[in-house]
Amino acid sequence: MSSETATDTHTRPAGGRRSLHRFANPGRFQRLADAVIPWTGALTVVCLAAGLVMALWLSPADYQQGESVRIMYVHVPAAWLSLFVYTTIAVASAVALVWRHPLADLAARAASPVGAAFTFLALVTGSLWGKPMWGTWWVWDARLTSVLVLFFLYLGHMAIANAFEDTGRGRRAAAILALVGFVNVPIIKFSVDWWNTLHQPASVSRVGTPAIDASMLWPLLVMALGFTLFFVTLLLVRMKSDLMGARLRNLRLMQVQRGEGG
Repeated sequence: MSSETATDTHTRPAGGRRSLHRFANPGRFQRLADAVIPWTGALTVVCLAAGLVMALWLSPADYQQGESVRIMYVHVPAAWLSLFVYTTIAVASAVALVWRHPLADLAARAASPVGAAFTFLALVTGSLWGKPMWGTWWVWDARLTSVLVLFFLYLGHMAIANAFEDTGRGRRAAAILALVGFVNVPIIKFSVDWWNTLHQPASVSRVGTPAIDASMLWPLLVMALGFTLFFVTLLLVRMKSDLMGARLRNLRLMQVQRGEGG
């Protein structure tokens, strides 16, 4: 083996890592985002419009909860997305810490405000739904408390990422918080099974046939798909915006340095 070949072998990333870094190039990512965003945006509008029609007019009222059950079509997808987005942040943070992938760190920071918004929406709609069902706006049961903790984890992630003058330290601290806070996700998921709470057990993801009727299940799934596509669209838009902002800051810095040098 020649010395040139040996050097190339040591400096070139391994297969999995090389494929991971294919999209680390900002230009390549922006071209991919430009191609994907129109499709996810259009599908978001279609799914949310169809889901709202199905949820508000085509699905029946519940025999116990009446018309108030329609809050479910916003509350449940928002709650699902609050967990999904935090899981995305935790995975992206792990990739950023282990492989130093710049876009993974960018994705984690871009997703955090969106996840916080979904969590806030889940808390508000859950409170609106709980008042007629439980007779109170809030109870400190395991599910509600752990979701509130999740909301504060989102706020902490956003705050810590911008709390240091050294942006690298802030991003590493936020990534570590995201990974440590991930322990709250299974607590939220299984809190109904582990403790006695006011929430009913899972009726969609249960093993076997879902406990929810198809006339309510399909609008719920369409709304969940619309929420997921909305998240993907916002994530790509926010990442593109952050990349453009970084590019503008670099250009201004270069102009200032040239001015000082001149």
